Amino acid sequence: MNLPTAITWVRVAIIPLFIGLFHLDLGLRAHQIDRLAAALFLVAALSDWLDGWLARRLGQTSAFGAFLDPVADKLVVAAALVELVALQRIPTWIAVVIIGREIAVSALREWMATLGQRRHVAVNWLGKAKTVAQMVAILLLLYHAPLLGIDLPGIGSGLAWLAAVLTIVSMLLYLRAALRVSGAGDA
Repeated sequence: MNLPTAITWVRVAIIPLFIGLFHLDLGLRAHQIDRLAAALFLVAALSDWLDGWLARRLGQTSAFGAFLDPVADKLVVAAALVELVALQRIPTWIAVVIIGREIAVSALREWMATLGQRRHVAVNWLGKAKTVAQMVAILLLLYHAPLLGIDLPGIGSGLAWLAAVLTIVSMLLYLRAALRVSGAGDA
């Protein structure tokens, strides 16, 4: 256990707290739940950046950390998307597209790793743009209120649509690259 892995475990521990906000009677008002959920999601998102930065900076990378980090990320995002669908703040199809893409790309990367070709489906700029749009959209949709006269829910909805489009495009690009390298697309 090292510091980056411990931070990743904190992100995993946030998930039941996040879900509990919406499903346990804590005597909170809806806007209080929204603010707390947004704060927990922000902590999770920032911890994702922090644990990666610390792992590289301190030279504390590990095979287990490399496994746990993306799993934690996907679980946090999936939990948030499911709650946003339940709250009717995001269309179900967007959540399905984003979660489905994460599963498909993870499987694709695993398959490419078995072929010794994982680098061909490594994260690219489009995947990073998708992640930024997705994370900001989720944060704004969880907060779910204007701030300083700015329509955060409206911006969040627009970013969710953008994230869905980038999700589809990036998945198709990853799939095309994998098929080209593996020779499976030669038929």
